[in-house]
Amino acid sequence: MADQNIRNAGFTSSGISSGSLASSMMSREAQASGGGVHSGGPTSTLQGLGATGSAHSMGFTNSGISGGSPAAHMMSQEARCHGGGTPRGGTTSTVQSI
Repeated sequence: MADQNIRNAGFTSSGISSGSLASSMMSREAQASGGGVHSGGPTSTLQGLGATGSAHSMGFTNSGISGGSPAAHMMSQEARCHGGGTPRGGTTSTVQSI
């Protein structure tokens, strides 16, 4: 289901769908960062997962993030960068919520 949710949000194998949640997210992220979408950020991460259909295998599941998975590693790295917690609106929380 996680992969389908990502595609439904507009992150597809053919790119970000016009008028979708994905396009709105990309626009807001670009405005906040001065005009670009950074590699490793929420938009680029979700687009990569949408293009490959690999969210579930990465450890982002309907039951939460799987222990020992690449998603768990991503969450741990992000938490270290932010003093121990994953920030709301950050990459891990955004990908998991979708």
